[in-house]
Amino acid sequence: MSQGENEAVATVVGGRRVQFEMFFTLPDFSEISLRDYQETMQRPFFSLSKKKRVKPIEYVSPDKQVTVHVSANPEYGMATIWDADIMIYLASHLNELRERGDNDLSPTIRVQPGDLLKRICWGVSGRAYERLIGALDRLQATTIKTNIRANSKTRETTFSWIDSYTHLVDERTQRSLGMEITLSKWFFDGVMDKRNVLAISPLYFEITSGLGKWLYRASRKHAGGNGAEGFTIGFETLHQKSGSESSLPSFKNKILELARANTLPEINLEVIGAETPRPKLKMVMRRFMGGHQEVPSRKRATPPSPARSAESSKTVGSSKQLQQRPAEEAAEMPVDPSLVRSLVQRAVADLKATDPKPSQDPHDQSYAAAAVSTPRRRGGRAHEVLDPETYAAIKAECPGWDLDVLIKQFDAFLNSNPDEMPRNYSKRFYGFMKKHHERNKYTLPGF
Repeated sequence: MSQGENEAVATVVGGRRVQFEMFFTLPDFSEISLRDYQETMQRPFFSLSKKKRVKPIEYVSPDKQVTVHVSANPEYGMATIWDADIMIYLASHLNELRERGDNDLSPTIRVQPGDLLKRICWGVSGRAYERLIGALDRLQATTIKTNIRANSKTRETTFSWIDSYTHLVDERTQRSLGMEITLSKWFFDGVMDKRNVLAISPLYFEITSGLGKWLYRASRKHAGGNGAEGFTIGFETLHQKSGSESSLPSFKNKILELARANTLPEINLEVIGAETPRPKLKMVMRRFMGGHQEVPSRKRATPPSPARSAESSKTVGSSKQLQQRPAEEAAEMPVDPSLVRSLVQRAVADLKATDPKPSQDPHDQSYAAAAVSTPRRRGGRAHEVLDPETYAAIKAECPGWDLDVLIKQFDAFLNSNPDEMPRNYSKRFYGFMKKHHERNKYTLPGF
């Protein structure tokens, strides 16, 4: 594919085949800082289950001051917490435009579906596009009634998350040019007040549990401004605020599991009075904890990093040469440490869950190390290490580089941070290459 051509993915929408352009001429929003609309972060606006939900959400705050009613369309079901990923992207998109000084902002946003899907970590396959259409249908069909932001002139507002979405097509070729999504006035007006948006971790999109995604958002909202004191809340109140269909005992067990794992990005969870009838959950942003902890404080056995496993088969001299780069050179590597942080325990658990032939000995530490390293390091060559889709994308978007050399530099960076490891090695290397190419492409012959 030539540099000027567009890559496209085809899927079936509304009974007809639609080909979505992954790259077309619009501002690049692939690296925008993520922002979430805080009024929706700690209250029950979304279903926490992937199963179709038609039962309404009825929420009244403990002080009786805030009400939220969410009703589902019988055909599409209620918008889910995963569908909210799209709303986070759109809020971030608007915030980025405002930060760039754009004064002519509109609720109608033109998006590149490929950029959106990659940013929220849904992938860019035809199935991902079908998932996107289903999510947009639910966001448009779900009805919310709330008194949040009510004033002397309005008692409550009824709206859907988006008013409409439109497929744009080239009149001559009938190829898709992307989408236009029109936000509800309630959501748009809220995001336009920059006091209402909060920065969130890029690792949010890697949270797999519906309750985990909601708990991260609620914790970020509640604990973000409370310093080392954090925020403490009872399980019963947390249950009401989540809108979960689970019974209270089942909900408690799920929260206890999340607290024990303690792998949510940025947030440290601690259960107070776990054995009492009314336990509480304490949430603290890790940056406010002693030693600026970025991982849970309890000790964990950390298997060797994927890079070290691969380098061990090479000569000692070449391995040391890679690992002994000066600290200032490592600091110049165009990789954000917060984007490559992922806990080994969570990675091992995920891999074991998907391994068709898991180890018969759950205490086998050698298996744990292999489970982490094998999917990420199948050899020393880039085309062997990376998944084929990512490798093809890098070759197309960042031409001219020796990927085998650069992947060694990337591994050396990971080796300098032995307690951190990306959950998705290919995805993080793709981000590294995009930044490297952007900064250094003019040094290549022909530029």
